[in-house]
Amino acid sequence: MIEVKNLKYKYYSEDSKWVLNNLSFNLYCGEKVALMGANGSGKTTLVRCLNGLLQIHEGDIKVNGMDLKDPKNMYDVRRNVGMVFQNPGNQIVSTTVEREIAFGLENLGLPYRKIKEKVEKTLIEFDLEKYRMFSPHLLSGGEKQRLAFASIWVMDPKYLILDETTSMLDYNLNKQLFTFLDHAVTEKKMGALLVTQFSEEVLNFDQLIILDKGAVLIDGKPREIFSKEKYLQKIGIRLPAELELLNYIKRRL
Repeated sequence: MIEVKNLKYKYYSEDSKWVLNNLSFNLYCGEKVALMGANGSGKTTLVRCLNGLLQIHEGDIKVNGMDLKDPKNMYDVRRNVGMVFQNPGNQIVSTTVEREIAFGLENLGLPYRKIKEKVEKTLIEFDLEKYRMFSPHLLSGGEKQRLAFASIWVMDPKYLILDETTSMLDYNLNKQLFTFLDHAVTEKKMGALLVTQFSEEVLNFDQLIILDKGAVLIDGKPREIFSKEKYLQKIGIRLPAELELLNYIKRRL
């Protein structure tokens, strides 16, 4: 479990304010949680705190009981919490697609034979085999995002943190990513946290958390939250198209 309790964070500047303010929630293995909110609500700051990219100022974060305030836990925390950034170029470091997928496994110290086996399997799973020797920088934005996701997936983390990962994907790639995400949660019992602006993506998630000014404004089952149409309009959250259509039909009857 990832346990976040009374988390507070601020970026230091002359007019610094709390970007995260007494924020609490839990993410369990085998659970899909979505995170939504307006720009500036603290979504990206939160997820970067979850694997130690940002050092928390107040409150607590624990990953499977490991306290992120203890530097000795950082390796194991980052081994367990895999994160895919919104901009895949920010996390691609290798010269070829094949090397990028192998990079994390090499850092984990896996035997060469095991690395080769996992890389081959992942290249096929993510339809990247034909790009094996390509420089990642020659790929399209969607292909880069697929590669970034594959390079985290191959390491079998306990938790997947996706920061607007779907923003660069077309319909087919988006569908493929959610197929992998469902498999990760149901079969591998990973925990998944998706940051998104697209309400259609989260309708069947286990939990939806909406942030406002660095705090949890509302959380619960997505369909229950989306039933509060007028309330969501005030905070700039659009209903999924499916529910908008149903509401329109009801009003016309």
